[in-house]
Amino acid sequence: MNIGLVILAVFGGYFVGALSFARIVSALAGRGAKSPEGVEVRLEGMTTSVRLDTVSATSVSIKSGPRLGFLTYVLDVLKVFIPVFILKKAFPGEPAYLIRAAAALVGHVWPVYYRFKGGGGMSVVIGSLFAIDWIAVFVMSLGGVIVGLGVLRDVYLIYFSGLLLVIPWLWFRTGSVPLLLYAVAANVIFFAASWSGAKKYYQLKKTEPALRDPRAVWQFSGMGRGILKMIDKFKKKKT
Repeated sequence: MNIGLVILAVFGGYFVGALSFARIVSALAGRGAKSPEGVEVRLEGMTTSVRLDTVSATSVSIKSGPRLGFLTYVLDVLKVFIPVFILKKAFPGEPAYLIRAAAALVGHVWPVYYRFKGGGGMSVVIGSLFAIDWIAVFVMSLGGVIVGLGVLRDVYLIYFSGLLLVIPWLWFRTGSVPLLLYAVAANVIFFAASWSGAKKYYQLKKTEPALRDPRAVWQFSGMGRGILKMIDKFKKKKT
């Protein structure tokens, strides 16, 4: 193992991953965009609003519209995909690209530039998986919907169950211990970052009937709102 390369992967991954494109895009957009921090969401039928714990593409989408939210998402994906893909191709056999991916996830979730308050990390995971094994992205997305929504019947568990499926997928597909360790590390970091939000969600779910409606819960996610729009368009075409 090249120690110098590992050190560069750790520090380069963290400090680049810590760049908050949610804040950068909002700042560069000017007057048309609002600060993505302190976003509160209140669904129809709820008695209280929910404050999002993360600063991400979702918060930009809610505050400033889906276009800026999508731009933020793409930039978050690319800030990980490009360096991880380059390292993987330039240094085959070295685990530096996986270390870079894990460090970027830590930086994105706990950025030193912004008092350690960052995004949830899913866009970074997706960016890294596109570089590591692009099929895993679709396994995670489809598997998450099947298990989270179809089996567990909880929209919030789509992300968690999908990411968990990446562990056995990468192991059975490659048999690589470094890849297995990365998948486990990504799950641990993502769960740690999501713990506060998950706890808040399940506490509110007991008292807010609106949160028991899967369609309503999808409003908290930029991806979820996009899926709902496609479903609505499809229904209109059929009628």
